[in-house]
Amino acid sequence: MTLLWTTMKLFFGKTQDFTFSPNDSATDIAKHVFDNWPAGWEEERVSSPSILRLIFQGRFLHGNVTLGALKLPPGRTTVMHLVARETLPEPNSHGQRNREKTTESNCCLLL
Repeated sequence: MTLLWTTMKLFFGKTQDFTFSPNDSATDIAKHVFDNWPAGWEEERVSSPSILRLIFQGRFLHGNVTLGALKLPPGRTTVMHLVARETLPEPNSHGQRNREKTTESNCCLLL
């Protein structure tokens, strides 16, 4: 089985390395991180894995998306951000907004 090394970067700036399979979904990863919450993250502990969300390349990963679907290079470290958020935007909501003609500008910065 091919393994992917993933560094999770918590939204507070703390990092932790985890290893996952290409078959692992965003939901699987959130549950694994919750069940194996790093010792240095006690203050940020959440009440349920269902509110943990992964961000990869600026996009939220919905629950059933697997690492394999992202075509991540095996055996290399991939950085993903982990945030606590109750709900996710709809998968196409950002793209839909871009198709509408508007002079409004939206910007988001992830640290």
